[in-house]
Parts: sequence; C-alpha cells; structure tokens
Amino acid sequence: MTRSVFVINAGSSSLKYQLVDVDSGVALASGLIERIGETSSDAKHEVPGREAVVERRMIPDHEKAFGWVLHQFTEHGPDLGAARLLGIGHRVVQGGARFDRAVRIDDDVAQQIDDLAPLAPLHNPANLQGIRSARATFAGYPHVAVFDTAFHLTIPPAAHRYAIEARIAAEHRVRKYGFHGTSHQFVSRRLAELLERPLEDVNSIVLHLGNGASATAVRGGRSVETSMGMTPLAGLVMGTRSGDIDPGVIFHLHRVAGLSVDEIDTLLNKRSGLLGLTGTGDMRDVLQAADAGMPRAVEALEIVGHRLRGTVGAYLAHLGRTDAIAFTAGIGENAARVREVALEGLEGLGIVLDPERNAGRGERRISADGSPIEVWVVPTNEELEIARQVAALVEP
Repeated sequence: MTRSVFVINAGSSSLKYQLVDVDSGVALASGLIERIGETSSDAKHEVPGREAVVERRMIPDHEKAFGWVLHQFTEHGPDLGAARLLGIGHRVVQGGARFDRAVRIDDDVAQQIDDLAPLAPLHNPANLQGIRSARATFAGYPHVAVFDTAFHLTIPPAAHRYAIEARIAAEHRVRKYGFHGTSHQFVSRRLAELLERPLEDVNSIVLHLGNGASATAVRGGRSVETSMGMTPLAGLVMGTRSGDIDPGVIFHLHRVAGLSVDEIDTLLNKRSGLLGLTGTGDMRDVLQAADAGMPRAVEALEIVGHRLRGTVGAYLAHLGRTDAIAFTAGIGENAARVREVALEGLEGLGIVLDPERNAGRGERRISADGSPIEVWVVPTNEELEIARQVAALVEP
C-alpha cells in the first residue's frame, strides 16, 4: 500500500509542494503557486500522466493557497486518502543550534522557529507562515519540520566557531550553521549505496552547485565541514551571491564608497557572484559566452573553478581519506564544463575524470577507471529526503 508525505516549501509569496510516495520515491503530484498576495497569482498542479492544471487568479494569502491546493487534489487527484498520507513535511531553513533532526511541530516548536527568524529573516518567517496555514488546513495530520541546518550540527567547534569575542558570539548566536543540509544528506547516503559500502565507512565530498552553491565534507554520514556559514552568503561563487569575501571590503564600501549597510547587503546577495562578474546569474549563459570567447565569462569560469578546487583540496585535508566526490543540483548535474574546471589539475591528489563519462547524462560515475577517488553525478531529491525523515518520525 502506498505511503505518502505532503512536502511543503513555503516562501513569503510562494508555495511549492509535492506529494511523495515514500517507498518508491516517486512524486505522485507536485505544484507551485507564485505571487501570493498580489493582484494576479500563478498556480500550477501537476499529476504524472495527466495534463497540468494552470490558473491565474487572485490568491490573497497562504491559507487560500492551501485551499486551492486541496481543491486540485479533490478535482484532479490523486486521492489523498488512497495515498495513505502519513503527514506534512515542512522545509525550514534555519534551525539554529537547537534542532539537529526533524521534529513534530507543536506550538512550542513553532515559537522556536519564530525565535530563530533573526538568523534567517528572509526564510523562517515565510516558512512559519506556511506552517500555520497548513496546520489549519491539514488539521488531522502530524506536521514535521525538517531543517536545512540540522545535518550540519555535527560539525566540530573548530570548524563552526568564528574567532571573534566569545561573549558576543554566544549572545548573538554567531557561528557557522551551513545550509542545503537535506540535499547533502540525501546525496551522501545515495553515494554510499552506489559505492556498495556501509554509510559509516564512506568519506565523501558533496558539491551542491545550483544558483545557490555549497560544499560539504561528510565522514561516515556526518557533516564535518561545509562552505556556507552563519548565512548562505559564505563559500563558493553563486548565481548572485559573492561567496567568501574579506570582511574588510564591507567597511571599505561603507566608508569610501558611501554605501549603506542595506546597500552592501543587496550588493553581496543579489548583485554579485556570476551576475556581478558577467552581467548574468545563469551559468548556462556564462558557459555559452565562455565558449564564444567572451573575456568576462572566461574569467568568471576560472574564478568559479579556482574557488571549487580550493574547497575540494581543503576538504581532502579535513577528511584525511576521501572515497568519492559527488556533483549535484542544477549546475552540478548538468554542466560538464563546470565539473571539469572544479577538478582540473587534481590528478596528483587522486582525482581523475573520464571526459566521455563526464559528457554523459544522468546518475553515473564520471571518474576514470583506476582513479583512487571516485567521482559521481548524483541527482539530488530534497523532497524525498524530507518525506523519508517525516515517515521515520511518524512511523518509527
């Protein structure tokens, strides 16, 4: 019999969802509502093998959005009763140092998510808004919060502490938290399966490369280092985010360029990365321009590769022994050239790509035969990871 979990990712003006069959990993239905609260909202409900339902209408708030979703399940399927819905899984970005695993949501947990909002002001309030509306709409089901940060709470203090005054760091909860945890957890577990080895025996590096990008060193299924920090701004070059930068640049831009704190925030989060280097935040456009010999695109690709290689090298040192590297997410799964520049020149460290395999598609090994460290492309599935964690909690 089917066991399913309804997975929700709520934004401030959006609602993304999937009904996931926990056992097969198949999405029984999915949908997206955008521009909630605006004069015209876009809503889409999809069931495999059927024509998608697409509507443009006014959806004033998340509660009405969930009402629209329930109507689509009633009218167009699948039947939630027949799908044996176990519960509702909510993606929550920031769990702070409090939540190291998925938890059932009650009023106290909801309040703690709200208390953590200063650490993720663009995400936690939106996640909580979705939780409140969903709890009202799906009142008869358990609701579970799955935190992006939870997987990284195993990172040791030497890696998660910043070298600032301890009192200030503690008072304001300043430390490395890391993000994309559900993706890194899913991929590292899948990688162990592909290697046909117990998870606890595998050391791996997972490169989640999308518009947002992060790397994680995983030892025996536990995160021991990751590239994002207190916020998702740190680490690798991303679509619009700068990644790592000398903190002194911020003071310089304020004192010399006259930029306000908010202007610098916008610059580093929304106008930097690939966008700042090339004028486009889309790696596909950057690669096309680089192939055409456009200097800014060529240089941007070199910068991306330099940052990735430095991170991989550091994580090889942190792990001591590395069995495999996995590329995942939109860029990691689909951009052969990015995978190439990420590992270029690392043959002496035991990483040897096979060009023909690298140019292929789908889940596969892309390292050469005999490469001491295997390299794989492993498609991520954060919704399935959330669904599995919900099922494990409500049906132990």
